[in-house]
Amino acid sequence: MDNILENKGKYAFIASVASSLVLVVVFAVLSIAVNNSRTVPLYSQVDIIAGMIFVFILSMIVAASVWPGIIEKRIR
Repeated sequence: MDNILENKGKYAFIASVASSLVLVVVFAVLSIAVNNSRTVPLYSQVDIIAGMIFVFILSMIVAASVWPGIIEKRIR
């Protein structure tokens, strides 16, 4: 049990990165789908990639504060 509690930070980091990557993929799929549905593209590829980076950074900030509490509750 002590080993699991010591690795709480590692589990929280992995969960944060995984959830952020999922959100980035969802953002990319939706933005590409919207862009392809228009006759004149609304966003350039640079805009979509910059948005993906922005979504990843913001979701990491939020996930880094949310996941440790969730993991600690699950471990107990």
